[in-house]
Amino acid sequence: MAHLFERLKIKDVTLRNRIGVSPMCQYSYRDGFSNDWQVIHLGARAAGGAGLVIAEATAVESRGRITPWDVGIWSDEHIAPLQRVTRVIKDNGAVAGIQIAHAGRKACTGQPWTGGKPVQLDDPDWWQVVGPSPLPFSAAHQVPVELMVEGISEIRDCFVQAARRSLEAGFEWLEIHGAHGYLLQSFCSPKSNLRTDQYGGSFENRVRFLLEVVQAVRGVWPERLPLTVRISGFEWVEDGWSLQESVALGRLLKAEGVDLVDCSSGGNLSKAPVPVEPGYQVFIAEAVRKGAGISTAAVGLITQAKMADDIIRGELADVVLLGREMLRNPYWAIHAAKELGQPLPIPIQYHRAF
Repeated sequence: MAHLFERLKIKDVTLRNRIGVSPMCQYSYRDGFSNDWQVIHLGARAAGGAGLVIAEATAVESRGRITPWDVGIWSDEHIAPLQRVTRVIKDNGAVAGIQIAHAGRKACTGQPWTGGKPVQLDDPDWWQVVGPSPLPFSAAHQVPVELMVEGISEIRDCFVQAARRSLEAGFEWLEIHGAHGYLLQSFCSPKSNLRTDQYGGSFENRVRFLLEVVQAVRGVWPERLPLTVRISGFEWVEDGWSLQESVALGRLLKAEGVDLVDCSSGGNLSKAPVPVEPGYQVFIAEAVRKGAGISTAAVGLITQAKMADDIIRGELADVVLLGREMLRNPYWAIHAAKELGQPLPIPIQYHRAF
């Protein structure tokens, strides 16, 4: 029976444990360029003992940023700064992952600590957002321009180039962001996709864009390295994206060579009644893992070592990703190992402290 501190091998990559740092946006960059903050932020979590450290949502084109202060990978000039990030993660014993993303209709907003409101038209940082249909995320957000088929193809190619650059930057774990109401997931949901062409209507049509991105990325991302997808496995509203659709999508992703599905939820509907509590999304990871026969990652207010260990031992997921708890405690993995009686994944420089 696997446990939280057992190694996990996927393709040619081995995680030293089943603990991962979830991609968490820092909104601290300009023009998409990584900087010292990202090196410090992610390097600390690698030194803290996590097996996997995933860099935050990294925009595949400039208009795909959530805010004007997001990190990006739409230019070859973004590669060198990101190489500093992968180097510090690897040097501290973790696998370096990256989430490539396009914010779609949720793009062009302010930083959360300034209120997170949409950027106004007269602001020099404003840009036109795009989506599957001209439906804004909320009454305060821009009405997105509906993407034509040519535009969809162009963004698909942006994901491909982002994957290529991620490889050049030294990342060994690639996650395509298909969750939280951002572009790819907004195509999947019947609540945000009202199209009547080959990208709308039926389940098969709504997931077409995501699958096309996966197929195209598969062509440039090495077979020896893990390819993963984050999904919003449930929308928490009637007639929204369902758990059954997530299982069906999981089967399709597996057939396309995806190695793991990172199972989150919500984010596409501004007023969805999400019942937030510890472990509230684990049921999605379990359902997709068992129903689609694919490895999964569980997320969602997982803070306690025993809960994380129980998820792995109970075969509910293969990896546990922590977000806010890792912000509070970069050394969570070391403390969890101590609590669970496992060898401490600790830098030699810190041994005298433990």
